[in-house]
Amino acid sequence: MMVSKQSHTAANIQALLVSNLAEALRISPDEIDIRASLDSYGLDSTQAMVLITKVEKMLEFEVSPMLLWHYPNIEALSQRLAEESAEAESGIPGTNPAFTKKVTLDLSAEAVLDPTIRPATSYKFTDELNNVFLTGGSGFLGAFLIHELLQKTHADIYCLVRAANPEEGKRKLQKNLEEYGVWDEEFSSRIIPIVGDLTKPYLGISTEGFEMLAANLDAIYHSAATLNYVYPYSALKTANVLGTQEVLRLASQIKVKPLHYVSSVAIFESTAYAGKVVKEQDDFKHWEGIHLGYSQTKWVAEKLVKIAGERGLPVTIYRPPLISGHSQTGVTNTDDFTCLMTKGCVEMGYFPDVDYMMDMSPVDYVSRAIVHLSKQKESIGKAFHLQHPEPVPLKSLVDWMHSFGFPIQLIPYEEWQEKLINNVSSPENPLYTLRPFLLDRWSQEQLTIPDLYLKSHRPIISCDETLDALAGSSIVCAPINSQLFMVYSSYLIESGFLSIGQ
Repeated sequence: MMVSKQSHTAANIQALLVSNLAEALRISPDEIDIRASLDSYGLDSTQAMVLITKVEKMLEFEVSPMLLWHYPNIEALSQRLAEESAEAESGIPGTNPAFTKKVTLDLSAEAVLDPTIRPATSYKFTDELNNVFLTGGSGFLGAFLIHELLQKTHADIYCLVRAANPEEGKRKLQKNLEEYGVWDEEFSSRIIPIVGDLTKPYLGISTEGFEMLAANLDAIYHSAATLNYVYPYSALKTANVLGTQEVLRLASQIKVKPLHYVSSVAIFESTAYAGKVVKEQDDFKHWEGIHLGYSQTKWVAEKLVKIAGERGLPVTIYRPPLISGHSQTGVTNTDDFTCLMTKGCVEMGYFPDVDYMMDMSPVDYVSRAIVHLSKQKESIGKAFHLQHPEPVPLKSLVDWMHSFGFPIQLIPYEEWQEKLINNVSSPENPLYTLRPFLLDRWSQEQLTIPDLYLKSHRPIISCDETLDALAGSSIVCAPINSQLFMVYSSYLIESGFLSIGQ
C-alpha cells in the first residue's frame, strides 16, 4: 500500500466523486445528490470499480469497493476517505473495512413474501395488451424489450425510471434506445415514463399513482436488477429482492396482472447443481454454495415470485444467461463484464486458457423470446431457459480473434494471473479495474470468480422445453460461429471499442 504525500479534504474528494459518478451514469453532475443513497444509483460492478480506481489515483492508496456500501452517500464517503487520507499521511494504519468477511446467510429464511400480497381478483387470460408496465427500461435488455413490445403489441409502455421529473425520465429512456439503435420517433408517444425507484416502498410512486397503475395495467415485465459482483447480498437486497416484492404488490392489487419476471440462470449456482442437468420446471431448493451477492438476491427474488404464483398470481419466469450483442447489428453493452474482459485481454495480449463454455445469448433472441412467450396462455406458471442451445468453448472465440488479426494467445490460467498482477498497472486497461473480480478469493474454497465459472463447477442448463415452446415462431438463437463473431467484432471495432493494433 502506498502512502500519500498529502492529505485531501472532504470537499476535494466529494467533487471528484460527484464528477466521476455523473460520468459513469452519463448524467449531469447537477443531478447527483450528495446525501442520496449510493445504492439508489444502481452502480454495477464495473462502474463501482472505475469510480474506486479514480479515487485511488487521487489519494494514492488502496480503497476498498466495500466502502461504497459501508458509507451510504457521497457526503459520508467523502468524509471517511478524507480521514483515511490523513491517516495515510501520518502513517497511522487505516481502518478501511476492506472486503468484509462474508456472513453465512440462510437464503431460504430470506424468501418470505409479505402476506398481504395476494391476488385481489381472479384472472382471465388475454393476449390483448393496452397498458404495460416495465422496469429496467434504461438498461440493455430493457431497451430491446421496449422495442419488441412496441413492435408486437399495441400497448402503451409505462416505464419505471429514476429521474427528477417525467421530462427527464423520457429523455433518459430515449437516449438509451438511441444508443442501442432501437429508437423510433413513430412510437415515442407510447413510451410513458413513470418516475420512481425500485429501492423504495411502492416503487417510489405516490399511493394514488400506484393504485391508478394497479387498476389499469394489463401486464408487467420486471427486468430491472442491480448487477454488481462486488457488493454482498445485504447491499443488493433492497433493489433486487424488496424491489421485486413491490412489483409483486403492484401485480396483485385491484386488478390482477400477469407478471413476467426476468430472473437468471445464476439461481443454479449452488454447488449441489455442479455438473448436473437442470430443466426449466425443476425445483431450485438448493442455495448452499451460491457465493456472489447478486446471485443470492436472484435466488431469493425468484422464490418470492414462486410464492406469489402459489397464491394465485399469474407469473412467468425467464432465465437468461449472460446476454450478448444483437445478432444482426452487433450493438452491445460495452460496459458489461464480458466486453471489458475481452478488451482487457486483447490489450494484454493474452487470454487465460480455462475450461469455459460460451453460453451467451444474443439480446434480440432473449427479448423476442420473452415477448412471444409472454403472449401464450400456456406460459403462465412456467419457467423458461433462454440459455444458448449450442454453447461453444471460449477457445473458439480466441482462435477466431487471432485469425482476424488480434495478436493474442492462450496461456495457462496461473501464468495469466501473474501477468495480470505484474504487467497490468494502468487504469486505462479494463482488467485493472476488474482485478478484485479476477484475483480475490470469494468462497470458503478460496476460489476466484473465474474458478467459480469453470465448466466443472457449473450446471448443464437444459433449454429443450423452451425451444419446444418457441417452435413455429421463427424465433431462433443465432449460432455462435464465425458469422456472429464477425458481426460483434465489426461493431466493436467500428465503435472504437476495440482496435486490431492495440
